[in-house]
Amino acid sequence: MFNLYKLLFYLSLMIGTLITISSYSWLGMWMGLEINLLSIIPLISNSKNMINNEASLKYFITQALASTILLFSVIMMSSNNFEMWENKFDMILNSSLLTKMGAAPFHFWFPEVMEGINWMNCLLLLTWQKIAPFILIMHNNKNNVFMFIIILFSMLVSGIMGLNQTSMRKILAYSSINHIGWMLSSMMFMESIWILYFTTYSIISINLIFIFNKFNIYFMSQLFMNFNNNSMLKMFFIMNFLSLGGIPPFLGFLPKWLTIQTMIENNLFLLTLLMILMTLMTLYFYMRITFSTLMINMNELNFNMKIFNLNWIFMFFNFITLMGLLFLTLIFNIY
Repeated sequence: MFNLYKLLFYLSLMIGTLITISSYSWLGMWMGLEINLLSIIPLISNSKNMINNEASLKYFITQALASTILLFSVIMMSSNNFEMWENKFDMILNSSLLTKMGAAPFHFWFPEVMEGINWMNCLLLLTWQKIAPFILIMHNNKNNVFMFIIILFSMLVSGIMGLNQTSMRKILAYSSINHIGWMLSSMMFMESIWILYFTTYSIISINLIFIFNKFNIYFMSQLFMNFNNNSMLKMFFIMNFLSLGGIPPFLGFLPKWLTIQTMIENNLFLLTLLMILMTLMTLYFYMRITFSTLMINMNELNFNMKIFNLNWIFMFFNFITLMGLLFLTLIFNIY
């Protein structure tokens, strides 16, 4: 049942983000972030579920801490007494924004919060909640070396930590940290590539979370049980997962391709090579899930099995994900 109060909080959540990205002053941006934070807490928390409450508390404490650091750095930067320390405060400000989006090494809260909330809130956390911090970093991106370190940390942490996970929510969380690294690198040179990357990532996340939410899948073992009798859905899931990893025939490869091209044009050969090598670790656990889903056939009776008819919205989004790269290369002739 969809409660009316949720609609109010969803609206104020969106308004908070829009205030942040359209504001001319840092104080206005901070205010928008606070409205956004205070709107998502009631959506995450649930009086009947203690795990949800714990996740919302973790999220609130981390975000409130990041907002405090952001406000502190903004006040210090606007003061005339600390002009010589401006670069340091820039770094502190960017660190607070990276904490808000969950980039490594400020990622400590992100997988834990993801593990404690339902799929719809996971989708919010993976997509909408990242828009405001990304755009603020876009406004304040002065220290390239600091960003390069964050990008490499995000790649390394997501690759190593994701290898040992069986929870689908944690796998998507570490996958998101990896994509944050790619998005930060795409944003440094061309904002339009970041928009394309973020849109593509959002579409693929919607496809996967739609499947997980429909079947109440939270762990890898549930994947094999639910996809036994629906080979079409199994293929859609596998293709979306490979698209999330950036395998060439699918749409997920396009933003990575453009990012790599832009970085090479800016002579960042070593960083590009390290990013590609570290992304191979995340590709390994994507491939492991898809191969297991494809090959393992469970003969146990599954009484919770739902018969799922593929509706047109689901088919349309999947069609975009699977055929988008082909159409874009044919129509727009991307170099």
